[in-house]
Amino acid sequence: MRAADLLVKCLENEGVKYVFGVPGEEVLDLIDALSQSSIRFIVTHHEQGAAFMADAYGRLTGHAGVCIATLGPGATNLTTGIADATLDFAPLVAITGQTNLDRIHKESHQFVDVLTILKAVTIWNTRITRPDVIPEIVRKAFKLAEEEKPGAVHIELTQDVAAMPASGEPLKPYRARRSSPDRQALQTAANIIAGAKSPLILAGGSAVRRPEAAKELRRFARRFHMPVTHTFMGKGAMAEDDPLAMLPLGMPGGGDLCASGMCHADLVIAIGYDQVEYHPNRWNADLDKRIIHIGYTSSEVDRYYRPEVEVVGDIRETMALLSDIVTYQASGEEMENIKTLSRLARAEREYGSTDGHFPVRPQHLVKALRDALGPEDILVSDVGAHKVWLARFYPAYEPNTVLISNGYAAMGFGLPAAIAAKLVYPERKVMAVSGDGGFAMVSAELETAARLHLPIVNVIWVDGGYGLIKWKQEVEGRRVTGVDFGNPDFVRLAEAYGAAGYAISNPDDLPHVLAEALELDRPSIVAVPVDYRENLKMSRRLTEMPCPVTRTTSHKSK
Repeated sequence: MRAADLLVKCLENEGVKYVFGVPGEEVLDLIDALSQSSIRFIVTHHEQGAAFMADAYGRLTGHAGVCIATLGPGATNLTTGIADATLDFAPLVAITGQTNLDRIHKESHQFVDVLTILKAVTIWNTRITRPDVIPEIVRKAFKLAEEEKPGAVHIELTQDVAAMPASGEPLKPYRARRSSPDRQALQTAANIIAGAKSPLILAGGSAVRRPEAAKELRRFARRFHMPVTHTFMGKGAMAEDDPLAMLPLGMPGGGDLCASGMCHADLVIAIGYDQVEYHPNRWNADLDKRIIHIGYTSSEVDRYYRPEVEVVGDIRETMALLSDIVTYQASGEEMENIKTLSRLARAEREYGSTDGHFPVRPQHLVKALRDALGPEDILVSDVGAHKVWLARFYPAYEPNTVLISNGYAAMGFGLPAAIAAKLVYPERKVMAVSGDGGFAMVSAELETAARLHLPIVNVIWVDGGYGLIKWKQEVEGRRVTGVDFGNPDFVRLAEAYGAAGYAISNPDDLPHVLAEALELDRPSIVAVPVDYRENLKMSRRLTEMPCPVTRTTSHKSK
């Protein structure tokens, strides 16, 4: 048995089903070992796509997705997807090849110090220098990647070590029980909640990463009639057709504090929230919010985020225990305020959604996407102006049904992540939404989807430019420059890759085109010209929107 065989044996032991990557000379032993295992090696066109696939796999399953690349450019091409996994808290294990140990100390063909490069974007990385340590390294890699906070780890395997004879057995995988919350902290939190007049739950990405945590959050909110807002990554924490579900936080430049309920709140119960999702200076600039932090780990230190108590432990258990000791009861006035906020949220979601304008307005397109998918189907958003519209207006009804690259906000995430989502949930409909810029960065992975016979739909919002940057330029009164580019014929491009292609020229065609695409047995592209003049209109609308309710209390942090 080679060291490469032992490493693959350890991957099998960890329950790995897929490895995503691009082959290379320095990983040939590893590729050969995979071919003789139960693990399916998914060949991609670019290492970045492979890392995004592993990233999405980790988000959806809670088990580390695995990607592989050779040395030098192969390894560095993984960097964007690895960083995305770390900042969005997705478990991922990256394995890269490297030149022989006797060449690492000097200038050598394609050699760069990958360990140093990836140290900045991983929670742990190491080099295997002898075969007998492989079981320990692999077990440690998966343990660190999957425990709180999850993220990316990296293992480097040199070419000579990979071919060395090896013996040994994998270590038995286990998951440590997540800690139980401190009872005194729970009681302190309950006392603070009891004294609040207008508490608001802020759900972050960690609140939906495990469905059981989101379920307990919903029970808590409904029992005490508390409104719930969420970050872009917290979509699905509360079903967005629930009367307690407010619009999310996360709009660039702010402006959404009223519709989210944040303006009205005197207490924010932050559940599974991390500051990388949306900085607290956007919603607590005046330091007038009392804050309770509930999470698997303690909070980051920040002048705008000063919890009076931190309840650290398993979120599901925390919410269940807290529910038993909280004595808060919403006043009649507060009940009416919540109804007012709920009506505002509903009106905002419906605003412009039935418009028949062409090019298609974003709000109309968002509604068409929502109508085409069921409650448990999966929508993956790439990064661009469309992400803001989807995050704000696309209703999520279940946890982990909307995937968004937000902490790292990496363009190109959409299509590769949708491929992984369809592998995880072949019975569900899966749709990726990309801008034309983000899609172009990873368009070759459409062939990967076709080769794997994965019937995903990639809806492309076409505007011939980097719309989010143009939006920023317009909002700040800058000269609009450096954002325009050309596009291919998307229908012909899709057909060249073995996929189906649709070009929308009438908004009335959207419902039946999306329905047809979702029923195909192969991937497809739906290209939709979008009127992004609505971006600036929405920014102005947010700044001019009056708060429907008035706060009755004020608290100033010391």
